[in-house]
Amino acid sequence: MKELNLEQKKEMYNYLTAFVSDNKKSKIDEIVLSRTRHLTVVLEDIFQSQNASAVLRTCDCFGIQDVHIIENRYPYEINPDVELGSAKWLNLKRYNSAGHNTLDAYNILREEGYTIVATSPHKNDLVIQDLPVDNKIALVFGTEKEGLSEIALQNADAFVKIPMYGFTESFNISVSAAMSVFYLSEKIRNAGISWQLKEEEIYDIKLDWITNVIRMAEQVKDDFLLKKGWR
Repeated sequence: MKELNLEQKKEMYNYLTAFVSDNKKSKIDEIVLSRTRHLTVVLEDIFQSQNASAVLRTCDCFGIQDVHIIENRYPYEINPDVELGSAKWLNLKRYNSAGHNTLDAYNILREEGYTIVATSPHKNDLVIQDLPVDNKIALVFGTEKEGLSEIALQNADAFVKIPMYGFTESFNISVSAAMSVFYLSEKIRNAGISWQLKEEEIYDIKLDWITNVIRMAEQVKDDFLLKKGWR
């Protein structure tokens, strides 16, 4: 599909709503207003599919739109029995074409204005409750056994950890991500800052979502473009 301007995207979305129920349209219109890119999640070499998929559910439930997936050694596999369709409501951005994809991901995130915050229980830095949320945050999680790579740690802007009071050294990745994303997303939404999506981002996402629920959506969109002369 050719790149449309904002007004064309609005017109296409309004056209496509005729192919879904009023309830589905209302849910799309409502949920997109709670989405944010002020906080994003970055996963480096998460190889256990059940944990990787649980993180996707967490991000969807707490309104995090983008998940950045770094695949240096392990492919990121989605377990449909765990993610329960959450992946289709998220933007998954994979990094797997370079020698060390972590630096590529970091560079792209910094270009987008993110502060790279590595999660590690072994760094003497901020507990997650004290992390400032004024600027955009990319929260980076590592593998279950090894944690983040040295490159990921050496090139991060800051470090956070979740306070622990037991003998075990770390949480399971899915638990750690769930607690971190819940706390930070609530803090961001109550901080009096602009965390919402821009209008064009909203319509890009709404078009993606409604495409996911319309049968033969690409054909429907092609017919609309042809009728409007926008092809």
